[in-house]
Amino acid sequence: MFFVSPAKLRKAGVVGMNGRNVQLIARNNRRSLYPLVDNKVKTKEILAKAGISAPKLLGVVHHQGNIRELEDFLQKHQAFVIKPAKGSGGKGILVVSSHTDGEYTKASGETIGLRSLQRHSSNILSGLYSLGGANDVAMIEEMVHFSDTFDGFSFQGVPDIRIIVYKGFPVMAMTRLSTKASDGKANLHQGAVGVGLDLQTGQALRAVQFDRPVSHHPDTGVALQTFEVPLWSDFLLLASRCYEITSLGYLGVDIVLDKLKGPMVLELNARPGLAIQIANGSGLQPRVDAIDAMQSLVISNLSAHERAEHSMEHLSKV
Repeated sequence: MFFVSPAKLRKAGVVGMNGRNVQLIARNNRRSLYPLVDNKVKTKEILAKAGISAPKLLGVVHHQGNIRELEDFLQKHQAFVIKPAKGSGGKGILVVSSHTDGEYTKASGETIGLRSLQRHSSNILSGLYSLGGANDVAMIEEMVHFSDTFDGFSFQGVPDIRIIVYKGFPVMAMTRLSTKASDGKANLHQGAVGVGLDLQTGQALRAVQFDRPVSHHPDTGVALQTFEVPLWSDFLLLASRCYEITSLGYLGVDIVLDKLKGPMVLELNARPGLAIQIANGSGLQPRVDAIDAMQSLVISNLSAHERAEHSMEHLSKV
């Protein structure tokens, strides 16, 4: 195992956990704003109000009584996702790609009955998958029809694009590719592959699994250096616009690519992690400093489009 001293990490511009909590989160994210992103129902509302593309909310299971109504409600929807409004880390997400005669087919191909689906919803209400174990509601949203652009780059799951936005500027991006080791989840700590992305082009920079460089996907064998995000400027613009609707100065924006509707915001995060630095092979600090060096008046007068363009042109070289 190799160790790097804190001094060397600071010199490389790597932001540590304390720096993230104090410099990035505490200084830029008012706690009163957290519910806008911690509660995904509220997130859906502000995204819809701003006209930002996101999977459509079909319904909400508010209490146990609603669970008895699920069977009739779901007759109108062939494909859907049930998830906790206050979940984290992808826990409690159930994707149903089709159903017939009370038999529901999950994205993995496994089939479950109505009782299993009702039990899952009940567990969500009890807070089994939620932040702090608090009581929750179960969201039912439309299933994303993922673009086949990324076929072969992920095992079972589909790639999402995580973009860190600082004071409205996209400052770093990566994609998370699920693997057998991560059990199909896009969690780097569980073994998913992280691929750093060039802010200017959306092309792969480097890839890591378990904090070590990898050149090919461990399960599919696809060369990770060939990964490239189409419509890249649209991804950055979406991320930049999310600053304006949340006022969160340090924000993680997760975006997926729908084959019919293009880029869609999946989730927002007020406490995005730091593993993105490992995937990119560079630290966040120099890019944060570059934004802080700009005059506040200049920043406030820039549109989301102009901030996204600034990031593409300047920050990829920092």
